[in-house]
Parts: sequence; C-alpha cells; structure tokens
Amino acid sequence: DGCSIHPHAHVGARSVLGDGCLPFPGTYIGEDCILGKNCTLYSNAVILAGVELGDNCVINPGAVIGTDGFGFQRFGGDMHKVPQIGTVRLSNGVDIGANTCIDRSTLGATTIGADTKIDNLVQVGHNVSLGEQCLIISQVGIAGSTKAGDRVVMAGQAGIAGHLKIGDDVTIGPQAGVAKDIPSGVSGSGSPF
Repeated sequence: DGCSIHPHAHVGARSVLGDGCLPFPGTYIGEDCILGKNCTLYSNAVILAGVELGDNCVINPGAVIGTDGFGFQRFGGDMHKVPQIGTVRLSNGVDIGANTCIDRSTLGATTIGADTKIDNLVQVGHNVSLGEQCLIISQVGIAGSTKAGDRVVMAGQAGIAGHLKIGDDVTIGPQAGVAKDIPSGVSGSGSPF
C-alpha cells in the first residue's frame, strides 16, 4: 500500500516492497529483495539480488548495495574469483550516502545495524558487520570481515583493515589507519591507530 514506483524504476521478480516505499526514476531492485516499510531509493540506487532492507531506510543516488565482495584466490598461477553467494541486510533506519558500495558476503550476510548512517563514497567490504547508531563518514574504507560494535564513529578517509574487532563507543579520527583490534570506549587517530 502507498508505494510510488516512478518511471524507469526496475523491480525484479519475487521482490517485495513494504508499504510506502518510494523508488525514484532509474532505481534498480534485483530479484528476491525484501524492502521494509517507507524505504526511499533515490535515482540510480542499485539494490542487487537477495538484499534485505528494514523499515525507513534511505538509499541515496548511485549507491550500490549487494555487489560481489572482492574475493579472489591464486591457483595454478592464475587468479580465480571466489563466488560471493551471501547477502546484505540493513536494519531499520539505515541511511546510505551517494556512491557508497556495500558488498555482499561470501557466505551469510554483511550487516548494518539500526539507525546507522553512512556518508557518501564509503566502501564496506564483504562479511562486515556494523552495529547500531554508527556514523561512517565520507571516503572510509572497511575491509572484509571486520566487526564493529554500536555507536562507532569512523571519520573521513579512515582505513580499516580486515578481520578486526572494534568495540562499542569507539571514535576513529580522520585519515586513521587501523590495523589491530580496538577495545570499547577508545578514541584516537593516526596511522597506525
């Protein structure tokens, strides 16, 4: 009820849009997606197959949710792509900035917690988990399989290595280079962090 699907928006087979969803012109929603109530997808936002959005999510122009994770393996002298067969799950109230990319997981799900806000031009790698009410500022890059707790702030251009654990209430300053786990409540910057 109350959806308004604009011209040139694509909704794939078996996808379900909750009440009040608003896909603007040029939006692409792949097959088997689930969108909660009152989601707004601005022009040229891309939601690839099997992605799930909670209620009241906002996806800004050019954002891509559910692209393949960057998974490759050398074998016999050649590079081979590792299939990325997982998904992405956004909880309620998540806001994704323009031209941000969130990769689907290799297996399982890349997850973004409730009320987390992600700025423009951010890269979230496969299998990443962000907690609730995080603020991820422009040009942050989070490598695969990193797990961050609730209310984490990552300031502009911070780079987060893969397979790390970042606790609750952590603030990472601009242009920080994070290469090790960070316990809850820590604030800092620099490279290395």
